[in-house]
Amino acid sequence: QVQLVETGGGLVQSGGSLRLSCAASGRTFSTYTVGWFRQAPGKERDFVGTITMSGDDTYYADSVKGRFTISRDNAKNTAYLQMNSLTPEDTAVYYCAAGISYPVWLESLYHYWGQGTQVTVSS
Repeated sequence: QVQLVETGGGLVQSGGSLRLSCAASGRTFSTYTVGWFRQAPGKERDFVGTITMSGDDTYYADSVKGRFTISRDNAKNTAYLQMNSLTPEDTAVYYCAAGISYPVWLESLYHYWGQGTQVTVSS
């Protein structure tokens, strides 16, 4: 069992940056890949990006490529989502998830999920 808690969300102006954290507890964090997803109001949850167990490779959705960066620190049992050049279209609840396959953009292939953190980008 892995418990995930996202933090770092908030309100930011368009063009600004935020860094989200995904803290894990429970079983060995380094044995899981981590994915980030987001859900905007009235829309389905969308894949944002993912990172390997070791952190040596990442994969992103086209909508965030070049603006968002995923990293992880296995010693701290934490993954991060650095978001730059934010736009109002990035407003959503952001979730992290843990799985065992890579790269995976399907929600159903992730085993554990956090509760989400709200990111709001004002224009």
